[in-house]
Amino acid sequence: MKLLYGTNNQAKLESMKRVTNQLGIEIFGFSDLRNMPDFTNVKLPDIEETGKNPLENAIIKAKEYYKILRIPLFSCDSGLYFENVDEDLQPGTYVRRVRGKELSDVQMVEYYGNLAKNHGGKLVAKYKNAICLILGENQMFTRMDESIEIGPFYMVDKPHEKIVPGFPLDALSVDIETGKYFQDMDENLAVDKSVIEQGFTKFFEEVLGKI
Repeated sequence: MKLLYGTNNQAKLESMKRVTNQLGIEIFGFSDLRNMPDFTNVKLPDIEETGKNPLENAIIKAKEYYKILRIPLFSCDSGLYFENVDEDLQPGTYVRRVRGKELSDVQMVEYYGNLAKNHGGKLVAKYKNAICLILGENQMFTRMDESIEIGPFYMVDKPHEKIVPGFPLDALSVDIETGKYFQDMDENLAVDKSVIEQGFTKFFEEVLGKI
């Protein structure tokens, strides 16, 4: 099975490939799509993510992409939430967009590092993630639950020296149990590379069992 992952984020694409490769699913992103003869001239719109939560946004994106491309695909979305932070400072689904401005990776690290600094040096955080998979006109599968959440973890004010493109906030993210930055954790133990991948693996396994 081949699936389009509706993203331009190469880091997210590679992360999801670790999940799908073991299931015999081949995924590709927008950069690959543009090299395919049938889609060379296809122009995808900038989709306005108007959903109230990650799942609504994932559904909006997947439906719009499917309407244009008519191939099996999925979209994901996430939201960042902090404990004991005022509502007007909660990122929610606007993790990269602050006060209407789209932040670069470096700007994100600076902004959230300062937010943690203003709250005593660290915040308890979690990512709520969602996925919408469309295989055909009447085949849509969704998930947003604890099995694909990341956290809780600390977001701290002192960044790691390494910023990974596509996952900039890992430079501020610290595992509560070990006290290690996500950047320094073994791939098999890191919260963002193990628990969430198991959740997505289960999702795809369940979908494959229904078709």
